[in-house]
Amino acid sequence: MKDKRLRREALAYHAKPRPGKIEVVPIKRHATQRDLSLAYSPGVAYPCLEIEKNPDDIYKYTSKGNLVAVISNGTAVLGLGNIGAAASKPVMEGKGLLFKIFADIDVFDIEINTEDPEEFIQTVKRIAPTFGGINLEDIKAPEAFEIERRLVEELDIPLMHDDQHGTAIISAAALINAAELAGKKLEDMKMVVNGAGAAAVSCARLYLKVGIRPENLVMLDSKGVLRKDRKDLTPQKAEFATDRDIHTLEEAVRDADVFVGLSVGGVLKPEYLKQMASNPIVFALANPDPEIDYPTAVKTRPDVIMATGRSDYPNQVNNVLGFPYIFRGALDVRAKKINEEMKLAAVYALAELAKEPVPEQVNIAYNTKNLSFGREYIIPKPFDPRLIYRVPPAVAKAAMDSGVARKPIRDFEKYKDELMERLGIETKQIRLMVNRAKADPKRVVFPEADYEEVLKAAYIAHEEGIAKPILLGNREAIEKLRAELDYVEELPIIDPASPEWAEKVEKYARDFWEANQRKGMTLLEARRLMQTRNYFGAMMINEGEADALVTGYSRSFASSFRPLIRVIGPQKGVKKVASTVLLITKKGPLFFSDAAVIEDPSVEQLVDITSLTAQTVKLFNLEPVIAFLSFSNFGTSEHPQAVKMKQAVRLVKERMPHLFVDGEVQADFALNREKLRREFPFSDLVNRKVNTLIFPNLSAANIAYKLIHEIQGAQLVGPILMGMRKAVHVVQLGASVDEMVHMTAVAVIDAQTKEKAER
Repeated sequence: MKDKRLRREALAYHAKPRPGKIEVVPIKRHATQRDLSLAYSPGVAYPCLEIEKNPDDIYKYTSKGNLVAVISNGTAVLGLGNIGAAASKPVMEGKGLLFKIFADIDVFDIEINTEDPEEFIQTVKRIAPTFGGINLEDIKAPEAFEIERRLVEELDIPLMHDDQHGTAIISAAALINAAELAGKKLEDMKMVVNGAGAAAVSCARLYLKVGIRPENLVMLDSKGVLRKDRKDLTPQKAEFATDRDIHTLEEAVRDADVFVGLSVGGVLKPEYLKQMASNPIVFALANPDPEIDYPTAVKTRPDVIMATGRSDYPNQVNNVLGFPYIFRGALDVRAKKINEEMKLAAVYALAELAKEPVPEQVNIAYNTKNLSFGREYIIPKPFDPRLIYRVPPAVAKAAMDSGVARKPIRDFEKYKDELMERLGIETKQIRLMVNRAKADPKRVVFPEADYEEVLKAAYIAHEEGIAKPILLGNREAIEKLRAELDYVEELPIIDPASPEWAEKVEKYARDFWEANQRKGMTLLEARRLMQTRNYFGAMMINEGEADALVTGYSRSFASSFRPLIRVIGPQKGVKKVASTVLLITKKGPLFFSDAAVIEDPSVEQLVDITSLTAQTVKLFNLEPVIAFLSFSNFGTSEHPQAVKMKQAVRLVKERMPHLFVDGEVQADFALNREKLRREFPFSDLVNRKVNTLIFPNLSAANIAYKLIHEIQGAQLVGPILMGMRKAVHVVQLGASVDEMVHMTAVAVIDAQTKEKAER
């Protein structure tokens, strides 16, 4: 049933709301006839003529320098085989998405409908002028070797068959570190490579370059050891043929130091592993089933140092650690090719990065307390934010040193800053947040669980390990929805309106009445309220029978918020609860405060909102940089709304001098650092990236975040309630499933934080 649901969700993901995963977006203004005359006729003629005179000007006037082609004929799609060019397109679009989110590289995916190597080569050569680089993908061996060799020789732009070289680069970095941990020298180590396809051959070649000796390497294909007396070897396999008297995998691994599997699951038997040398290094890279699974390997040989291709075990050999950053470095120096020196530079950059102290946000993202160099951490994690500014500079420098760079980098510190600005770091915010929640999932109440979207969000949160959902609603309706959605596992269901829960309703009603009887509350009214889900759910949190609550999908913010503030109330020391909204934009994360609760905050309330928002921003492992927004810039208007913001800034600076804050300032100056530096060089925000916006009133904040969310398609998390005594949160009316899942993660993080504060 789970596979059936996954199939349905995957098809819906690719089909709706628009088919596919990538789009082309204009990056220049195009609103007026003058804009169009510059973009196309007659203005476009001028850059064309400049490129005709100087072909290198194509990088100056077009997108070529940041454009990679992902090209395949679909003959060797991972896990699917020869499915053809058209059927491979979703995979190629997915590769394009990875290029963009990890290294801010634009991609056109191209599927070529031929299995003839010469036709493929000629097609790629004819379209190559369009691109700054070419990533070949999912092409079967042995044709892949010849296709890549010819294109590297005959083109003058960086080109790489990632299936061959990606795994080689990542696993070579892991090998260097594993050897160090095993206390062995690479040149002394005996290696077995099981598999002889494109990836295996490329891996073996690179292992020789980092120190493995040819006479110490044995390779096997499906017929056994590649021996020199075999007559069926391709030229690539013949490179690794041995004259040793061994024929089987069992014979090959005896006393071997390293096993690298690029073959099929289950071939490395536990009894084979027992015969390997001390501190054996095992890279079981078959997917989804490794040559030997991680628990079995560790149980069989506690001294094993192991990597797989899977994300649920330590040391994942994931190509996304390599190809986005290798192409990023190659494009940025306009390299003529990706040569061995550049690949090795990536290898050593990855190996060294794994030895350095790990940022806390990476520990949080991967649900670990103290990730550090060792047997379970020999290569960096894919969501390590340092990759974008460590690997590309190494690759770029190697291109320069080896003479293939046409645009050398003069200032590597400036280049590092430019890389940090790219999308590669900012898009990880949601993933980091979700993984932090997964580190210690909490009991989360969903009071609207008989709505399909809410039930989906609850089950996703459960299946992803984000939360332990408790469903409030009509049991019959929830069970019917659960069956329709193919959710097999049962989650706790509570219906406050049913007789089954009458005793609990009565207890909650009396507790609520006793706390509010001198505020006009009657026991009769308390009983009526406790039969409604938001009041009942809030009392569950209040009584410690759940840790967090997420509501708001089916009703207005005000009607959802009222029960929470009446039952839970603000935390000690907070005069008034406020809210912020997080948008993950192309310029990075932005917090909007107050966007839902305080309609027209006073100066003192603005100070309190700022304090609460700063605390919330830090929950996301970000340092708050705060701009107070207005229609005025630093005193250009004496309007009361502008003066209010100016006074609030002064008080914040007096009371919280540790914060980076300034204003009042217009939104464009707050978000455009160059513009701010030019016009207001005295501002405390100069040379800092603003991530927090304080608005003069709820109306401005609410309108601003909803406009950006709808127009730009930024990911939304919020509104996030700030200053509540317990972790209760209200999503916006009609929130999407993803938005509710993200808010669930926030609620869990909030509950985690409050629990620590109470200890």
